[in-house]
Parts: sequence; C-alpha cells; structure tokens
Amino acid sequence: MVAFLDIGGAEKRFGAAAVLQGVDLSVAKGEFVSLLGPSGCGKTTLLRIVAGLLAPDRGTVVLDGADILRLPPHKRDVGVVFQNYALFPHLSVAENVAFGLRAHGRPAAETDATVAKFLDLVRMGEFARRPVQMLSGGQQQRVAVARALAVGPKLMLFDEPFSALDRKLRETMQIELRRLLRDLGTTAIFVTHDQDEALVMSDRIAIMNRGAIEQLAAPAEIYESPATAFALDFVGLSTRFEGKVVACAGGTAEIETAAGRLLGKGNYIPGARVTVGVRPERVRVGGALEPGENGVELPLRDAVYLGSKLLLHFDLPEPDRAVAEIGAAGFVLPAAGTRATLRWHFDDTLVFPEAPAP
Repeated sequence: MVAFLDIGGAEKRFGAAAVLQGVDLSVAKGEFVSLLGPSGCGKTTLLRIVAGLLAPDRGTVVLDGADILRLPPHKRDVGVVFQNYALFPHLSVAENVAFGLRAHGRPAAETDATVAKFLDLVRMGEFARRPVQMLSGGQQQRVAVARALAVGPKLMLFDEPFSALDRKLRETMQIELRRLLRDLGTTAIFVTHDQDEALVMSDRIAIMNRGAIEQLAAPAEIYESPATAFALDFVGLSTRFEGKVVACAGGTAEIETAAGRLLGKGNYIPGARVTVGVRPERVRVGGALEPGENGVELPLRDAVYLGSKLLLHFDLPEPDRAVAEIGAAGFVLPAAGTRATLRWHFDDTLVFPEAPAP
C-alpha cells in the first residue's frame, strides 16, 4: 500500500499520563479509516495532532509526501468536522459553507457554484438561505460536512460527528457520509467509540487501547479474527472464558476453564493463563457434541428478543460470560435456569494470551 497519510511514532504525554505510545498509522489515498476505542485510548489526541490542534512530543505526520507537522492548521489542507459541528450561528446555511472558500480567496462565481454543488450533495440545497439555528441536528451535521468538503481538502477528519444524533438518524447519516466520501474519492479518518458505526463505514478499523493500536484491519477481519482479547471484547459480542493451559501438543492447547475443558489453536506453555472466545452466532444450542466441537453445559439466565433473532445469556461467574445468537422463528424458549449444551466448532474457537497488567 502506498501511504497518502503516514503517521510515524506519534507520542504524547499529559503530565505523567502517556496518551499516545509510539503510534504508527498509514492510510491510502481515498481510504476511510476509523479510530475505534474507549474514552481515553488516545484516538481524539491522534486526530488533533494530524489536524495541527495539538503538537506531539515525538513523531512525524506526512500527508501526500509533505511533512505537515510544523505547518499551522489552516495550511495543512485538512478538513475537520467536530462533534459539535462548530457552525457560525449568525450565518445562513450557504454562508457557512462559503466561509472557507472566501477565506481562501475564491472568486464569487466559483464560490456560489461550489456552495450549490456541495449543498446538493448533502441534500441541503433547499435550505441554503435558512439560518443554521433553525436546523435539526442532522441537518447541521450535513452543513458541517459540506463546509469542510467544499474547500477540497486532501484529508478529512471526523471527531465523533454523529454522537448527538438519535439512532435512526445516525444510521442514515453513516450511510450517506460513506457514499459521499467514496463518490468524491476523499481520504478520511473517523474517530468513534461506536463499534457498529466503525463496522458500517470503514475500509479499515484501527482498534486503539491505552495509547496504542492493537489491531488495524478490515471490518470483517477485526470481527472474525480479532488479534487480542481486547479487540474481541470491544467489537461485537462474544462468549469468553478465562482459563489455564493444562496441555499443548501439535498446535492444539487444552485449556481448563470454569465451564470445563476446551480445545483451541495455539502453542502455549502449560500453566499459561489465556482467554478463550467464540462469537455468539457460531454457538449452537442443544444437541450432542459432534467431532471437532467444543461444548459446555450451562443454565439459561435470560433471553433478549431482537426481532429476527434471540440472544441467549447463560449463567457464569465473572469475568466469564456465555451468549448464543439464534434465529427467533420457531424456537421454543426454555425456562430460566434450564441447563443447555452450548457447542461450537474447534476452528471457531479463539485463544488469546493473558493481557499484561497496565
């Protein structure tokens, strides 16, 4: 991959706290990459460093072959859409979009044509003369995107721009923004703590934890083959067991857990602490174990109805948990406390070494 944006060894401390610990990130031209992680993991700090709103303690930021680290924000050719949109309340919709164009000295006719084009792209053309205070949250978000894109930045940065929107509007805006950026061929970095948002929108996702990137991959790989126990937990639901390796031979580990002995791929020293995981849609409920399957027997605790599917939660002592996803049609739900066999294929079993203490 040829890097269009290349971040190298980015470090940032605030007092004794290391917020970024040598982060490397390369993004291709036209790619949409999400920074996903919990509050305090460093994703917004990294975004602000790229935007020029914060200086790193160490590291490099190269955009389209040019070192931009020492350039002021307005000379970086980077557009930013903030969580609060940062629109000018005293200006109309069209005047907000035109602001950056006029600041760049664009001719009036070109400015008017560009404003009309981008308002149409975000489906806000009919609101051009309306004061921004009279817009809904979703409409303001569209205006903020149009204003940032209108000046033609090389890179777009989004800092949780959908966090204030209701769920239905969020889902609509996710699809619309993804379509718009792909149609324009715009390179984008998107900060979010919402895993579903990242899965829907991204070409690749960077899972961040404690100031570092734990995994950078396509959404399907992040979900199906998480690199760490943290990535397993943070993206999607999972059944997981803490355990200890009791034997290992031929790349297969035998692991003792609170729910029984399980098999998983990997080479581990006997006595090693590990986490065993499996995605809920891979788990079957009931029936006899077949060759090549892991299985445990647990009491049902609760069932969550989600229309076309059910999530069955089973009793386990913390921090273990067990959840199975099954089709709702025709399934007869057993009473709470009923013991059931949960089984899944050996190849669907994920094993991770115990994470080091922070």
